[in-house]
Amino acid sequence: MRIQKRIGHFLFNGYDARYNYGKLTRTAMDIQPLHTKIDKTIQVNAGVIVLESPSGFPRNDSNLYLIGSDQRIVWKAEKPDVSTYFSRVRLNEDGETFSAYTVHGHACELVLKTGKLISFTSIQ
Repeated sequence: MRIQKRIGHFLFNGYDARYNYGKLTRTAMDIQPLHTKIDKTIQVNAGVIVLESPSGFPRNDSNLYLIGSDQRIVWKAEKPDVSTYFSRVRLNEDGETFSAYTVHGHACELVLKTGKLISFTSIQ
């Protein structure tokens, strides 16, 4: 089967895909927020890390989570304090952990595969 269209944009297995001169590239999944709005996404091998806005987010839930390629929640990040929310996130160079910061001044290190808290410190 020959594809006539040289440049295109479509959904492919839940991902936003682009077809450009014979190459199929996968970009970000079409992700809907759980409660508020999405502030940041990071594509990783296991799926997409999602950071939702803390404003209006339910208090006992984590606003930082991983969505797998099947569009299901793989994990919700463990919080250092039940009443706080995450405000920033970044991948670490080791490829196995990531750093996140909370609105209450915690700097956290978490496991990428599980979202479990490794350590945290207060930066206030």
